[in-house]
Amino acid sequence: MAACAFVSLAMQGRAETFHLDKILLIFFTGGLLAWIVVLPVARLLTRRRSAETRFAAHFALLSLGTIAATAFLFAMDYRLFYAQWHHPFGTRIWAYQFVFTAAGAVYQFLVMGLRLYLPVGLPILAGASLWLARSMPPYMR
Repeated sequence: MAACAFVSLAMQGRAETFHLDKILLIFFTGGLLAWIVVLPVARLLTRRRSAETRFAAHFALLSLGTIAATAFLFAMDYRLFYAQWHHPFGTRIWAYQFVFTAAGAVYQFLVMGLRLYLPVGLPILAGASLWLARSMPPYMR
């Protein structure tokens, strides 16, 4: 996913941003976290199903899981930046600030960050889903 983000930024002429290392780290970690969490779930849900169902489940779960994990990491990075202006931990106002800062960050990621998965991410996702659907152990088919 970091490679997808880098290629997308390079194609847009924005690869020289001074936050490039942080962006690539967030996308790499989001993809890795999604892979670790989603793969066992997808395999569990698609036991004894057809190859088409396994492909569709892996495709949907990997895409949604990667977006969710990366958006979460982006929101937590966003939260760390704004924490210096927030109320002390545990107060009611802090809770409001945490929720709305995270919601704003997720929205910003969905608007600006999702496009970094295209055009490279979609073929990689399709290929990985096809590979995972075909390589499922025989006792799970």
